[in-house]
Amino acid sequence: MRNSIEFEVFGDYALFTDPLMKLGGEKMTYQVPTYQALKGITESIYWKPTLIMVVDAVRIMKAIKMESKGIRPIEYGGGNTLAYYTYLKDVHYQVRAHFEFNQYRPDLAFDRNENKHHNILKRSLKAGGRRDIFLGTRECQAYVEPCQFGEGEGFYDGYGDIHLGTMVHGINYPDETGRNEMEIRLWNPVMNDGVIQFIRPEQCRAVRKVSKMEAKPFNSANIEAVEELFAKIGGSEE
Repeated sequence: MRNSIEFEVFGDYALFTDPLMKLGGEKMTYQVPTYQALKGITESIYWKPTLIMVVDAVRIMKAIKMESKGIRPIEYGGGNTLAYYTYLKDVHYQVRAHFEFNQYRPDLAFDRNENKHHNILKRSLKAGGRRDIFLGTRECQAYVEPCQFGEGEGFYDGYGDIHLGTMVHGINYPDETGRNEMEIRLWNPVMNDGVIQFIRPEQCRAVRKVSKMEAKPFNSANIEAVEELFAKIGGSEE
């Protein structure tokens, strides 16, 4: 696929919070990563408001295992309390994603240099990302490396279909929809032989408005054009 990358992400723990299980300060993870979590990881590798990162598929490489821990989170009013968080343990995923230009940001048309963005994206992936990588929450540190999607043996190879029920797909932000609203998307994923093929955000039918929100303004005064960034890092066309 055009402007695509394939990478593996792995770590000791992950917490892709199921909002229905967030009662009384407790947190429980989904069995698999959400589209939004993987999009966040891809954006941690390389992101600019000129681009929209689209996650195409994820492959679950290891058996789904969970572990509960007693946590003492800090309360907003001061002090802390005791809560139990249920994490995924020893996770390893392969991800395929690509970028598209954000057509809702005509103010950033000057930064649409497809080849240079793709080269910086691939270089950033080889370096382990431009920002910290984590799996759902900050305490779940992770690492990324380039890979060939589908390569190697996965635990769920040959398992067939596993229906995962209703899950959060992701969040709609105004600079990616053209609407001054933040919305949440739901969908019903199916894992086939360990692989989840994601539908695109606009294909989600269950969408709920959360709140009013306006896009942050960007222009040539507060964003660096990709040509300047490319020159700074000593880029070449390969």
